[in-house]
Amino acid sequence: MGLSLQAQTPNDALMMPSKNICVLLSYDFGTFDRYWEGSLLRSNETIATVDQKTIMPMAAIGILDDLNFYISLPYINTESSEPNGGKFAGAKGFQDIGLALKYRAIHRDLGAGKFTALATAGFSTPFTNYLSDYRPYSIGAGAPEFSLRGITQYQWNNGFYARASLAYLWRGYTEAERDYYYNNGSYYSAWMDVPNAWTYEGIIGKWLLDRSLKLEMSYFSLTSTSGDDIRAYNAAQPTNKVESDRIGFSAQYFFKSLKGFGIVAYHNRVVDGRNVPKLSNTGFGITYQFNVIKKQTEATDEQ
Repeated sequence: MGLSLQAQTPNDALMMPSKNICVLLSYDFGTFDRYWEGSLLRSNETIATVDQKTIMPMAAIGILDDLNFYISLPYINTESSEPNGGKFAGAKGFQDIGLALKYRAIHRDLGAGKFTALATAGFSTPFTNYLSDYRPYSIGAGAPEFSLRGITQYQWNNGFYARASLAYLWRGYTEAERDYYYNNGSYYSAWMDVPNAWTYEGIIGKWLLDRSLKLEMSYFSLTSTSGDDIRAYNAAQPTNKVESDRIGFSAQYFFKSLKGFGIVAYHNRVVDGRNVPKLSNTGFGITYQFNVIKKQTEATDEQ
């Protein structure tokens, strides 16, 4: 399970100016009552409808105009609705702390618009000792992850733009609370190898109202490079080969009257997959951008 934020993130083509910070606080609600067991889409009355709530604080820091640093730490709560009847308890807690650097290599006029090329390097690791092998309630994969992402965008002078990104995710091992599992063969170990993955994202969008409103439509795809399928009448596990196709829509508005403040809203739906929930999620957030140097100068003047 996962969410997609549409503020100033490591995955977009926006850059925070040097000495500026943008903070985001968002709330996300996701739900599913069917999932793919291998390629078979099925329901499971034992888990009924699974709900996932996420609170996400994130900060984007402008080190240089062309170099940004990001840090995030989501808090996630999962549970089943009735008629699950308390058969399984949900899980909650802080998930993975995420760190990323984004570098803008090209930003120049080209034809009737502007072309931008960027690269992002990211790293995340579990912040708490949550149980990763408790699917579908686990709040994360429980493994360290390193990612490299390339991003290109072309924005026309009329405000329309198109963006594409390609990333590779290297994932490590997670520890389960059992000493045997099956992954296309028997393993007498508590350590599970979480498969690496490729991701692709394509986005079309437009700036409106004198660049105070941004609208986007997105397609996101993730494909694991290895792994097994969920076996019939068994729970999912971190070794599963995951494939997921998701579409989404987002809107972000920057207030003219409240300098630095903005709001964001989005909705995503998984439309096809393998060993993943058919998840729909909706999120809302507030952003605030400020200039660090200016704040420090004002504080000095007041003293």
